[in-house]
Amino acid sequence: MARRALKLASWTSAALAASGFYLYSNKYLDPSDFGAVRVGRAVATTAVISYDYLTSLRSVPYGSEEYLQLRSKIQDLFVSFDDTPLGAASLAQVHKAVLRDGRTVAVKVQHPKVQAQSSKDILLMEVLVLAVKQLFPEFEFMWLVDEAKKNLPLELDFLNEGRNAEKVAQMLKHFDFLKVPRIYWELSTKRVLLMEFVDGGQVNDRDYMERNKIDVNEISCHLGKMYSEMIFVNGFVHCDPHPGNVLVRKRPDTGKAEIVLLDHGLYQVLTDEFRLDYCHLWQSLIWTDMEKVKKYSQRLGAGELYPLFACMLTARSWDSVNKGIGQASVTATEDAEIRNNAASYLPQISQLLNHVPRQMLLIFKTNDLLRGIEVALGTRARASSFLSMSRCCIRALAAHKKKNTCSFFRRTQISFREAFSLWQINLHELILCVKELRLATWVLALLRRLLPTSY
Repeated sequence: MARRALKLASWTSAALAASGFYLYSNKYLDPSDFGAVRVGRAVATTAVISYDYLTSLRSVPYGSEEYLQLRSKIQDLFVSFDDTPLGAASLAQVHKAVLRDGRTVAVKVQHPKVQAQSSKDILLMEVLVLAVKQLFPEFEFMWLVDEAKKNLPLELDFLNEGRNAEKVAQMLKHFDFLKVPRIYWELSTKRVLLMEFVDGGQVNDRDYMERNKIDVNEISCHLGKMYSEMIFVNGFVHCDPHPGNVLVRKRPDTGKAEIVLLDHGLYQVLTDEFRLDYCHLWQSLIWTDMEKVKKYSQRLGAGELYPLFACMLTARSWDSVNKGIGQASVTATEDAEIRNNAASYLPQISQLLNHVPRQMLLIFKTNDLLRGIEVALGTRARASSFLSMSRCCIRALAAHKKKNTCSFFRRTQISFREAFSLWQINLHELILCVKELRLATWVLALLRRLLPTSY
C-alpha cells in the first residue's frame, strides 16, 4: 500500500508537470502507467505467448513439466526468441525473435497480471484521490481517474494498438522520413503483438546521432512537422512520444535520416470544434494576437486563467508570450523564473486541468514530452518549429472553410488566401535563414581576427 501511495504522489506531481511548466526535477504525466502494476520482468514471457496462441496457462506452474511442454511449442513459431527483453514498461515488454520464414520481428507481450490487476488499481487510485481531495480541497484530480478508466482498457488491447499503427502510417504516408513498423496480424492477439523489427537510437540520444552523422535540427524539424500534422490537420494524435517510443536511424536504402514511431496504444481523437479552436489559439500565440489568445483560450475552457493557460501550452513566461514566443529562444533566466513561480500557481493549475476539455489533458502531456526531446537535442523553441505549426494551422483552417462552402468562387478565394499565407511563412523562414547565415559568417570572421593564424 505504501508503494502505491508513493506512486499516486508521483502521478500528482506528474500532472502538475504536464501543465507545461517544464520542471527538470519532475516527471511527466504518463496515462499509459495508470493502474498498471510493475510486475516482475523475469516472467515466463514465452509461456504468455503460448497462452494466447495455444492454451490457457492460468493453472500451469512456472518450471513444471506442463510449462516446459508449452515452452517447446514456441519452436513451432520462431527459429529464435530472445528471452531478454529489448525494453520493458508497466504493461508489456518487447522481445526480438525470428520467424520460421526468416523475418525478424519484435514481439510485444503483455505482463500476465495486468488485466486482472488493473481494475483493482484504478479503484485504489480513486480512493486515494478522494482522500487527497478531503485533505486538500483546492486540488482537483478526479480527472486522473476518469482518464485512467477511459484509456487503460484501450491500451490493454494490442489489436487496437495495431489498428492505430496502421491508421497513422496511412495518414502520414506522405512523410518519407517516417517509419511505422508493419503489423503481422496473423500472429497477433489482444495480449501479444508481432510487428516488423526496426532498430535505431532513441530520439534524445545526441551521441548516437553524432556517431551516425544525423542532423539533430533535421530530426527536431521532422518531429515538429509530424506532430503538427497529427494535431492540427488530422486530429488523431500519438500521445506517448517519450524517447523509448521514438527512434531515429539512417534508412538502409537511401541513407537519409528517418524517425521510427513505436507504441501506438495511446491516441487522442480530437473533435473538429476542439481542433479548430486549438489551431486558432496557436496561430494567435505565434503571431502575438493577444485578443485572440484570450478568446480561444476561453473557448477551450481556461476562463479568466487564460494567461496561465497560454504559459502552460508554450512553457514560456507570460512576458515572453506577450513579446512573441517565436521572437527569442528560452533562456536560463526564463527557465529559472518558471520553476521558481510554478509552486505558487499549483491551486490554479489544478483548477485549470479540472476544467479544460478532456482532450486537452493528453495534448498537455504530448507537448511536454516533445519539449523534453527538444531540450535534450538543444533545439527548443527554434523558429522553424513554430513555422511548421503555423503552416499546419493555415492548411487545417482553410480545409475546414472549403468543406463548408458550396461556392466555387469562395473556395478559390480561400485557396488563394491559403497559398498567400503559406508564401508569407516561406518568405519569413527564408529571412530567418539569411539572418542566421549572416550571423554565422560574422562570428566566423570575428574568430579569424581573434585567433592567431599560427602557433
